[in-house]
Amino acid sequence: MFNFLRPSGSGGASVERIDPREAVSKVAKGEIVLIDVREGMELRASGKAKGALHVPMAALKMKCDPSSPECLKELSLDKPVALYCASGARSQGAAQMLATMGYKHVYNIGGLHDWHAAGGLVVR
Repeated sequence: MFNFLRPSGSGGASVERIDPREAVSKVAKGEIVLIDVREGMELRASGKAKGALHVPMAALKMKCDPSSPECLKELSLDKPVALYCASGARSQGAAQMLATMGYKHVYNIGGLHDWHAAGGLVVR
């Protein structure tokens, strides 16, 4: 399991790898917000996790920063957030960005294949 701490002085929250099965369960119960950070063409090619918000990396600051007027209403600094991409690399970077923005509980699932292998539904 990976545990990446935020830089000192940025709030103390960490980004952790979450077991995809746990993520599937928490999303189903509404306990965690799921975000897909892949590009639109990737979603069109492979679908996305059922219930996931689509926020490409390029739009992350605008759509997830609580100080942005375009911040998604589904997000809250206090509600846990889990992210995924194709392999887990982009979602790790995006998760670190959210932690820097002040999100208290931020998790990286890995890739869409991890979600699907854990029993998570994929919609097209």
